[in-house]
Amino acid sequence: MRLKGDLERWLMEHLKKISMSDREMMDAKNGIAIRKSYGFRDPVVKNVVDKFVDRSDVGFAKYEQTLDDERRLRMKGLQKYLNDIQEELMDAVLYIQAARDELQDLNEEALIDKIKYDEEEI
Repeated sequence: MRLKGDLERWLMEHLKKISMSDREMMDAKNGIAIRKSYGFRDPVVKNVVDKFVDRSDVGFAKYEQTLDDERRLRMKGLQKYLNDIQEELMDAVLYIQAARDELQDLNEEALIDKIKYDEEEI
């Protein structure tokens, strides 16, 4: 098993030396020669897909494995996946509240600025 890990590390170092992107390196490691590309009629959809790909690249760079590797190799069970989902959703609720608070602050600041401007005009 150690030999496989050493070989993978050597391959990744070699691929970095020839200036391949993380995505290209992952493809080479997994034997993917051609990646399908998509045309998008909606730039919003393209933006979201690009973010998914970027997020996947960050995860791969951090953990050196894909979510599919994790699933196929049974590195995490169903309970752990459900726990991760719950934690991410709780974080999302906190981000929503922080964004609402920020919006409230911006509205209050804009109102104060308008009142000051109106008073200066008088």
